[in-house]
Amino acid sequence: MNEENYSQNNKVFLTGTVTEDPAFSHELYGEGFYCFKLEVPRLSEQTDVIPVTVSERLITDGLKAGDKIAVHGQFRSYNKLVEGRSKLMLTVFARDLSKDTSENVNPNSVELTGYICKQPVYRTTPFNREICDLLVAVNRAYDKADYIPCIAWGRNARFVRTIDVGQRVRLSGRIQSRIYNKRLTDDTVEARVAYELSVSRITTEDRAAFKTSQVNSENVQ
Repeated sequence: MNEENYSQNNKVFLTGTVTEDPAFSHELYGEGFYCFKLEVPRLSEQTDVIPVTVSERLITDGLKAGDKIAVHGQFRSYNKLVEGRSKLMLTVFARDLSKDTSENVNPNSVELTGYICKQPVYRTTPFNREICDLLVAVNRAYDKADYIPCIAWGRNARFVRTIDVGQRVRLSGRIQSRIYNKRLTDDTVEARVAYELSVSRITTEDRAAFKTSQVNSENVQ
């Protein structure tokens, strides 16, 4: 697989409002990287607040809280040591920033191609809504991979619940932020934020027969 294919495996487009001034994150091979949060509207009145990592090369014209921008990039993961344990962290790695935003485009669009790397977990809510959690490994250059939590709903959830580990899949949807309560060892509860791909469409590939099957979304908003 060549570099061009790696770039096609993982595509994100966001438009929204910067909620905070970029803060220095780290330096790699002499290049500085900064982090900020982007507030992205949903079709409903809610919003998703999504972490973005950007090279200093892309913000030479300045970037501050309140700016409305468009981001082209990739949904990336990395491990961080938190309270003595490795925690999967997620961010959108920006490859291009623009202040030319349009109200006529989908403000939150993701396309991934990867492999199921953990047995899907299917469940129903107290309101009898079907949900299935997935973990998808998306390859990138230099023998690295991003591990992206995904959530499927309705018919999509029923479709993916029996998918085998190792199956190649193609997914599209949006990045959502979700607040949940984490019970700590001292029995206190702490509010935390999870990020995941809310799946609107998923395709599986039968590598032997080169056939595909697909299920369209019922509801992801």
